[in-house]
Amino acid sequence: MAHIKPGVSKEEAKAKLQALFTMQTRQKMIEENMKKIRYKIGVISGKGGVGKSTVTANLAIELASRGYNVGVIDSDFHGPSIPKMLGVEDKRVLATRDKKMIPVKGPLNIKVISIYFFLPDPTAAVIWRGPLKKSFLEEILASAQFGELDFLLVDLPPGTGDEALNLIQSVNDITGLIAVTQPTDVSAIAVAKSIDFAQKAGVDVLGIIENMSGFVCPGEGKIYKVFPGNGGKDLSEMFNIPLLGSIPIDPGLAEAEDRGGLYVLERRDSIFSKEFRKIVDKLLEILEEKGSS
Repeated sequence: MAHIKPGVSKEEAKAKLQALFTMQTRQKMIEENMKKIRYKIGVISGKGGVGKSTVTANLAIELASRGYNVGVIDSDFHGPSIPKMLGVEDKRVLATRDKKMIPVKGPLNIKVISIYFFLPDPTAAVIWRGPLKKSFLEEILASAQFGELDFLLVDLPPGTGDEALNLIQSVNDITGLIAVTQPTDVSAIAVAKSIDFAQKAGVDVLGIIENMSGFVCPGEGKIYKVFPGNGGKDLSEMFNIPLLGSIPIDPGLAEAEDRGGLYVLERRDSIFSKEFRKIVDKLLEILEEKGSS
């Protein structure tokens, strides 16, 4: 029951009770929606530019290509990029008569929700403080009609701020997180903070992915190390978390993402695609073990 202090007017008391009722109703709706989804996984990093959205998009594509029902929430409200990567940036979210969101249907029937679909144009800035971001994420979780899913992937913005905390607090039965790093010490230190955040919040980190681990030369196909360090391996050993894989820089991937192409499927023979298949194989093994324990 909400605490109403002496001297509070009837109007203020009514507003406070209504807000409490709305919060409880929304949380109940979130719980009902999440019951229909087997695995809820957030993709995190400690800093920007490590390829977190690339990992999220390609996880979705590879999982969907194997017959899984997949949904993606792009919760990087200030820099949404998932719609562009999945080639659905020209679509819009529809609504039911009772004002529930109908996710955009992307390639391989991947269901996508992003603030990108609500912007007047792609360059419009989202100037929101924490409470607005919390409210919008809760609205997505409560009202988006994802239906029955095997996987819901949430692309989180860098760091351990509002969006990551809001997801963990809103989804009580979150399966876990995947941490994305670059090889460098600078990146690994930042990602270590995200892993520490997850552990303090009591959420499993399912695995670590090292992105940009090397450069695939287009001519000879040989991998050259570009960045110093072994961030993925170091974090894996430091926290005793599985290293899911190390993804090289592939120029063909960037070109495919700009045009909304599905590189991981288009170039099954590429080093990137082969490594990504291994990552998904390992992730599925971890989830199976987690489910049986």
